[in-house]
Amino acid sequence: MNYIKGKIKKTIFYNQESGFVVALFRVKETNVKKLEVNKTITVTGTVLDLNLDIPMTIYGDYVKNDKWGMQFVIDKVEVEMPTSKEAIEDFLASSFIAGCGEVTAKRIVEEFGDKALEIIKENKNNLLKIEGMTEVRATKIYASLVNFNKSEEVILKLQKLGFSIEECSKIYNHFKERIDDVLENSFYDLKEVVDFKKVDSIYINTYGVDTPDRIYACLQESMENLSNNTGDTYYYEEEVVGELIKSFNIELSKEAFDECLEYLENEKKVVKEDKRIYLEKYYKEEVSIAASLRKIDRIPSKMMYNIDEKLKELEKKLNIDYNETQEKAIKSALNNNITIISGGPGTGKTTIINAIVKLYIDKYKLGPADIMETIALLAPTGRAAKKINSSTGLPAYTIHRYLKWFKESNEFLYNEYNRTHHKLIIVDEVSMIDVSLFNALLNGISSSVKLILVGDTFQLPSVGPGLVLNDLIESDYFNYIPLNQIYRQSDNSYIPFLAKEIKNNDLSEDFLNKKDDYNFVSCDKSKINEAIEQIIKYSLSKNIDERNLQVLAPMYRGENGIDALNVLLQNIYNPRSKMREEITYGDIIYRENDKVIQLVNDLDNNVFNGDVGFIESIYNNKIIIDFDGNKVEYSKKDLKEIKHAYAITIHKSQGSEFMHVLMPISSSYYRMLYNKLIYTGVSRAKKSLTLIGDPKTFMQAVNNNYSSYRKTSLKEKIIMVYNNK
Repeated sequence: MNYIKGKIKKTIFYNQESGFVVALFRVKETNVKKLEVNKTITVTGTVLDLNLDIPMTIYGDYVKNDKWGMQFVIDKVEVEMPTSKEAIEDFLASSFIAGCGEVTAKRIVEEFGDKALEIIKENKNNLLKIEGMTEVRATKIYASLVNFNKSEEVILKLQKLGFSIEECSKIYNHFKERIDDVLENSFYDLKEVVDFKKVDSIYINTYGVDTPDRIYACLQESMENLSNNTGDTYYYEEEVVGELIKSFNIELSKEAFDECLEYLENEKKVVKEDKRIYLEKYYKEEVSIAASLRKIDRIPSKMMYNIDEKLKELEKKLNIDYNETQEKAIKSALNNNITIISGGPGTGKTTIINAIVKLYIDKYKLGPADIMETIALLAPTGRAAKKINSSTGLPAYTIHRYLKWFKESNEFLYNEYNRTHHKLIIVDEVSMIDVSLFNALLNGISSSVKLILVGDTFQLPSVGPGLVLNDLIESDYFNYIPLNQIYRQSDNSYIPFLAKEIKNNDLSEDFLNKKDDYNFVSCDKSKINEAIEQIIKYSLSKNIDERNLQVLAPMYRGENGIDALNVLLQNIYNPRSKMREEITYGDIIYRENDKVIQLVNDLDNNVFNGDVGFIESIYNNKIIIDFDGNKVEYSKKDLKEIKHAYAITIHKSQGSEFMHVLMPISSSYYRMLYNKLIYTGVSRAKKSLTLIGDPKTFMQAVNNNYSSYRKTSLKEKIIMVYNNK
């Protein structure tokens, strides 16, 4: 294998989480004929702690990159521990050794000579002989040195097992000092950072197929699969057995299954309640939610006694006439600790939120600073939060940002031990919230709060397990105000009426007739893309561009799928040009000015799953994306976190509104065509809606009452808690 020996001179790019690096390397020795000694070259790949200014040997290949020229692509790295006094001094003064600068490093070497590293590792108290050394600094230096050696050992061990260097890096950075215990006693915990299938494959090669540990792990993973695929929080035995066979080819006798289940119960991994089997975390979350809600509800509510008078004043000020149901919702929110408000598009949910906020501010005479400290407006997605912000004029946050989520540990700063202090909390788009996130929210807020939950029960359910909004309503223990009267847009707007017809499975033939804000373009699925192209070009001639028009579809694949549509739309909106830089990721081309969507939460950069932005610039293999003024830098490796957004899934559109919506209705979507999905897409349109496709397929979808029924027990847990007063 080809190798180079030497030192890193400059780190150009380093991702601490993945270990991916681009750096300049001074070659001191090599077996590569094309390379000269003392030449500085570019090295690139995935390693640990490559920013260290210490000698190392890098194995790999010296190859030509079409764009960046010759590079040494790293396969593995061996760090050479320094032996000379000068090298030891440089090593101790490096950024890797905490608590030891150049002066201290010099003193250590003067005291211990070329045996300094061995003496430090032998006993950290040896460092106390050094002038100016404290107990704290000695501990930091000792720990850094021990951990350095440890990291190399661990990486080598993980590589031998079959993990890639990138996976090794992620594993080590995640588990740190716990890694030995994990590898020895809880191997499958590695799934926290590496795909379960990869972990399972390596475990089989190392320990065998039929070990109890593997069966226990696969049993839990089968339940996770069921929750992810169905949204259930509990399962029945036959479901778990079926998934175990399907995913892992493990067949257990009834006796063996019961023994495994008993073991996992004793290990507090699962809970069995009658015939129901839960992963313990989902069981605990449902129990915790019920208890938290009861605690909030028990606290005496502060009443607003002159609310009728204040409502009239607000109506006059805003030139609004609240209907009876809206008034009921506003009064309930201000006079009760927990209120649920649910309604479809155009029923005035946003209007109600705005009224609640204004009346609350007026009641308590809150100034700007007081408002920030007292009121919190939340939503599960960034775009949904922006919608509340635009209607109230007040800051709104995603739940993850509000609770201060740490991606690395998947924990929140605000929790049951450290709660926020806001007195009025309004949460919009609650239908999108799963049990885990709702439990985290309730754990992180004060019990002395007015909690207003707003949503639409007919929207698509949360991606994660649970059916929170429905369960809360069906428990019948909370003040619930359903909104039915359409109140949005102009009186002749057809969009909210079509949404209502879809919801009620009562589609009139009027849906084929063109309206001021609606049109159904009938065509065969083979002509859908062509029709979309024509409509887009016509819209552009009317100055309606991609910032105001959104294409929505149910799925990515197929001739009318999102992937194909995005290629088509990119060529219309943002064709190739010498004036615009572009970058290729897999088979996708990203260009400056492209419309893109974020796929994962990134709290550090304040960008969240579902946020839409535009590529501002591309340079040096990096992309700058502008998310409504928030400019975020992406390396090429990070591009897995985005997709083109000229067309997006209906699921991704939840919580958002668009001025103009274009929605293809293709029979190729047959597996995804049901009324709730269509309803959700239709209800995203604010000013105009265009449906394109087969009317019969559309009618079939509207009449397809594919149930979002999920097996959850939150409703039962709430009833139980409230009955045990």
